[in-house]
Amino acid sequence: MSSTARLLNAALFVAIFLSLIGLLLSLVPQANGANAEPRQVTPRGELAVEEKATIRLFENSRDSVVYITTRSQVRDFWSRNIFSVPRGTGSGFIWDESGHVITNYHVIEDASEATVRLANGKDYPASLVGASPIHDIAVLKIKVSQKLSPPLPIGTSHDLRVGQNVYAIGNPFGLDWTLTNGIVSALDRSLTEENGNTVEHLIQTNAAINPGNSGGPLLDSAGRLIGINTAIYSPSGASAGIGFAMPVDTINRVVPQLISHGKYTRPALGIGVDEDINQRLTAILEISGVVILRVPPGTAADAAGLKGVEVTRDGSVIPGDIITEIEGKPVDSVSKYVARLDDFRVGDRIRITVTRHGKSREVQVTLQSGG
Repeated sequence: MSSTARLLNAALFVAIFLSLIGLLLSLVPQANGANAEPRQVTPRGELAVEEKATIRLFENSRDSVVYITTRSQVRDFWSRNIFSVPRGTGSGFIWDESGHVITNYHVIEDASEATVRLANGKDYPASLVGASPIHDIAVLKIKVSQKLSPPLPIGTSHDLRVGQNVYAIGNPFGLDWTLTNGIVSALDRSLTEENGNTVEHLIQTNAAINPGNSGGPLLDSAGRLIGINTAIYSPSGASAGIGFAMPVDTINRVVPQLISHGKYTRPALGIGVDEDINQRLTAILEISGVVILRVPPGTAADAAGLKGVEVTRDGSVIPGDIITEIEGKPVDSVSKYVARLDDFRVGDRIRITVTRHGKSREVQVTLQSGG
C-alpha cells in the first residue's frame, strides 16, 4: 500500500474516531452553570386564615381521638383450642377524665376484647361499659396512670345548617389520625342497616369517611363535637362523598345513661305499633301517620285518653287514634315516631297531634319508660 493510501486510511480512521467521541459526548448531560445549583425558593408568605384555623382545630383535637383495634375468640374445629384473632379497627374519642371512650357499637360488636391506642402511641386494654345498638353507640373504659388528654368540647346538632363546614378525624384503613373536611350536606337523614334496623336523625356530610373512620368525631369549625362518624354510602366500600354521623344531641342523651346503667332506656307512650302493619293500614286508609294498634291499661297513652284499633265481631278494623305529629314535627312511619320520641327523656310532657275519625286534635302526654 502506498504512503498516500496509508495517510488517507489514517485520516479516515481519525475522522470516524472523532465522530464517535462526539456522539458519545452528546449523550452525556452537559454541565450548565445556570442549572447546576438548586433553584431559588419563592417565599409563600403567611398561611391563609382558613388554613391556620384548620391546623389549629386539628392540633387542638388530635390528642382526644383514639385508635381502636378489636379481637375475637375462635375455636379450632380439630384441636378445639381457642385462639384470639384480629377482628377489625375503628376510631373513638375521649369522653371524660374518668377514661370513658366513645365509639360506634358496630366497631366492637361481636368482639371479645378491644385495645385503645392514645395519641402518644400507648395501647390500653378497654372494657365495655354499655352500648345502645339502636343508636350505634358504645362506651368503653380504659385505666391509665397519667392524665388523659382533655375531652372534646361538646357542641349542639339541632341548630346545624346545611352548608356549614365540618371536620372528621379518624383512622381510615389504619392510617392513624387523619383529618378530612367538608360540609353538612343534609340533615335528619334515615339509614337502614344490614340487620334491618333504621337509624334516624343522621347528619349527612361529604367529608371523606372510609372504613376505620367509624366512631371518630365530627367537628364544627369551632372544634366542638357535633357527631360520631357512623357510616358511608358506597357500592365500592370506600368514600363516595356521602357519609353519615350520629348527632351529638343524641349522643349527649344516650351516653350518660350507658355510663350510669349500662343500657339506654327509651322514652315511650306505652302504645302498640308495628312498622309492617302500619304501612299496610296507612295505604288502605290513604293517610300518613302511625296507627295506634293498642293502648294497654295504666300506660301514659291510656292516661292521656288515646285509643287503639278496634276489631269488630265480623272482623272489621276500626282505626282509633293515628299519630301525625310530635311537637309539631310530622310523623309518617314507626321508625320516625320512635326517633321523634328519642328527642326527649322519660318524664317529659310532650304534645302530640292525633287524628280520629277524620278529626285532628292535640294531646298532652307524659313519657314513660320504654324498657
